Amino acid sequence: MIRGYAVPDVRAAEDLVRAGLPEGALMLRAAGGLADVVARRARRRGATRVVVLAGPGDNGGDALHAAAMLMADLAGEGVRVAAVGVATALHAGGAAAARASGVSVLTVDPGADRLPDEVVRVVASADLVVDGLLGIGGRPGLRGAMASVVDTVPDTAYLVAVDLPSGADPEGLEPLGVAVYADETVTFGPAKPVHLLPATSAAVGRLTVLDIGVEPGARPVVERVEAGDVARMWPVPGPGDHKYTRGVLAVVAGSDAYPGAAVLCVTAAVEAGAGMVRYVGPPRASGLVLAACPEVVPGPGRVQAAVVGPGVSPPASEHRDGKDHQLDAVRQALTDEAPLVVDAGALEVLAGWLVQGHRRTAPTLLTPHTGELARLLGTLDGGEVTREEVDAAPVQHARRAAALTGCTVLLKGWTTLVVDPDPEVPLRSQADAPAWLATAGAGDVLAGLAGALLTAGLTPLDAGSVAALVHGTAAHLANPGGPVRALAVARALPLAVARLLAV
Repeated sequence: MIRGYAVPDVRAAEDLVRAGLPEGALMLRAAGGLADVVARRARRRGATRVVVLAGPGDNGGDALHAAAMLMADLAGEGVRVAAVGVATALHAGGAAAARASGVSVLTVDPGADRLPDEVVRVVASADLVVDGLLGIGGRPGLRGAMASVVDTVPDTAYLVAVDLPSGADPEGLEPLGVAVYADETVTFGPAKPVHLLPATSAAVGRLTVLDIGVEPGARPVVERVEAGDVARMWPVPGPGDHKYTRGVLAVVAGSDAYPGAAVLCVTAAVEAGAGMVRYVGPPRASGLVLAACPEVVPGPGRVQAAVVGPGVSPPASEHRDGKDHQLDAVRQALTDEAPLVVDAGALEVLAGWLVQGHRRTAPTLLTPHTGELARLLGTLDGGEVTREEVDAAPVQHARRAAALTGCTVLLKGWTTLVVDPDPEVPLRSQADAPAWLATAGAGDVLAGLAGALLTAGLTPLDAGSVAALVHGTAAHLANPGGPVRALAVARALPLAVARLLAV
């Protein structure tokens, strides 16, 4: 599991380690690890021109020391290494080491309106660029010559960010403005929120975490479940298990308007290994569900958990006609003590139920997208919340929803957040799926998958984050590198789980 720590806690841990080492030793550890990664990437890509961009602080020092090490390592292979410093004063030790090794170090005043022609020529010719302009002490957004030099980097160059992409908010909360968008980010010791949270993670690229002996004593603020965690967390049955011990899941999904949602949700639950699935829904959807999954038992009964809402028309929907028994089933599930996944149309039912003063005491996972979260918050807060506001500050809004509902909130998106109602519990952030998964029905599959895990006894936090990981993995397997349909993702779940259990 990747754990990200608040910037002040990382600084404190670094200072503690630094105090016990000779002057500059920690920086050289970081630079050595960085140089090793960059050298491997350069060789793999056949790069012949490496350009290091360095700012004024320790991040720039890491980059300049790495430039010196790269020169010693790669010069015999015909690779040229140059450095461009954008600072009134570069890190003295790093700049001296780079120059002593034969690295050509050009400097630019950070306030310059125009880059020198020589700087433009050097940067534009790069096959691989190392971004060491700003570190965790930098402000969000690039300005002046820093913005200009980053804009000069060719699109064909492989870009490695040092510790974090320059210009990205180190705390991972402010949306990206003018910033480096890295192909890979090499960070030292613990990860930081910038690497894992949705506002900034798009700029991180591949995340490589190097151990340089820095271990924060504080609690992480964000976590990410990895493939290697699945074997520990997935409910693998033993020889004494049967369908009831593996968990019986109720699914209240689908409507006359959206019958396919029921098929997708139920299929996912069955493919994910639920011991039994009971389906509650209208005749048309029931027929489709049983045709797709003959293992399903129609009608209500005793269950260990339930999924409610996929494809269910909310109370105010134009698609609701006359008496809606699905809404009655949703309301009943809200009052029951079984663990619950609440999705789509059931979220509006839940919001109205909470406004009336009710509360869920059993484990509950809400799975909204940003528009649904905005509507939920608007109802609970009694004011308007827009989708755009949630998109701009997903962490803050997901935390607000968890606090107001007392439920765990899984906010779907390119980076999926899973937030416990206890603010002391680190949130989870998963970015496992291809962009192709942004398609109709994908959320119905995720709900069924999460329900199967909740039925097996996982907490809402673990069920949501593991489901997001497996969901994304299945999407990659369903059609690697190309379009993918939701039903194919559901069908790929067994293979995804098997692959992850074998890691």
